[in-house]
Amino acid sequence: MSSESIAVKPVRSPPPGVVGMFLAFAKMSLMGFGGVMVWARRAIVEQHRWLTAEEFNDIFALCHFLPGPNIVNLSVVFGARLGGLSGAIAAFLGLLLPPVVIVTILGVLYTQYGQFERLQHALTGVVAVTAGLFLGTVVKMMQPLWKQRSVIGFLFLGAVFAAVGVLRLPLPPVLLTAVPLSLVTTWWLKGRGV
Repeated sequence: MSSESIAVKPVRSPPPGVVGMFLAFAKMSLMGFGGVMVWARRAIVEQHRWLTAEEFNDIFALCHFLPGPNIVNLSVVFGARLGGLSGAIAAFLGLLLPPVVIVTILGVLYTQYGQFERLQHALTGVVAVTAGLFLGTVVKMMQPLWKQRSVIGFLFLGAVFAAVGVLRLPLPPVLLTAVPLSLVTTWWLKGRGV
């Protein structure tokens, strides 16, 4: 047996407690300018190693299909998976409480000072940085598909991107079509040993 045929399983860390869950999601939410998903994946998969990249993608796919903001869904599903009901509540509050306080304060300040030109230029720069962070996360989330050499996965990825990103079709009908179709296709191919 060659060393190449032995699969190396990623080392997972023990799950955090309720306080650890709250603090981890609070930190993610405070770092997540323009979106928390980038920081959530980095913290959960790379930094703390609470989930593998594949497990994160599975949870993210479920959360993307559920109604509501993906990152809020992810905090609840992740928290419940690792800490039950108390973990779900801790992750949810950690994710939302700090930003709500900060955004409320900033909203009041923006109402008073938002018309200044320098502030408008600064916000334009933040948009560019956010887009770069998001694209970096997309590339990292595609890595499990590359490792699996999943042609079907990339076909569905391309089809959904074309439907939503290029053709501007509404997301719910696209997901209600693509998800069952991808499940049936995967089940059929596995049944044939492909």
